[in-house]
Amino acid sequence: MRESVQAEVMMSFLVSEELSFRIPVELGYDARDPYAVRLTFHLPGDAPVTWAFGRELLLDGINKPCGDGDVHIAPIDPDELSDVHIRLHVGPDRALFRAGAAPLVAFLDRTDRLVPLGQERSLGDFEGDLDQALGKILAEAQQNERNAG
Repeated sequence: MRESVQAEVMMSFLVSEELSFRIPVELGYDARDPYAVRLTFHLPGDAPVTWAFGRELLLDGINKPCGDGDVHIAPIDPDELSDVHIRLHVGPDRALFRAGAAPLVAFLDRTDRLVPLGQERSLGDFEGDLDQALGKILAEAQQNERNAG
């Protein structure tokens, strides 16, 4: 079974109202981290930069402004499926990107086929795995005490 989804889209990096340029952005989703999507920006002259944030944030941002903190996503025209602004904050620095909604929707659709939204927790038995790991640790500790005494 496939465990990840990748796509590449072209986005506009909006340097100012007068200046922008198109850059390739890799979109990534991994079922082992089912709540997150990763966007890797390839800016000219710089090393690639990867941002990870909630898959649901990207989905919601296509239809309405959303995001608290370092990532804000909003449709340019909330009344129709249009381009999307993705604003990233790092301290006082900010970067603004414009992406077509259609390739983002196609990417999210592929992630949903891999791990349906709302079913991320069902991927693993986190409590069971934790209980099993703790049980092994306790059993080893008890065995070590017996061997030492």
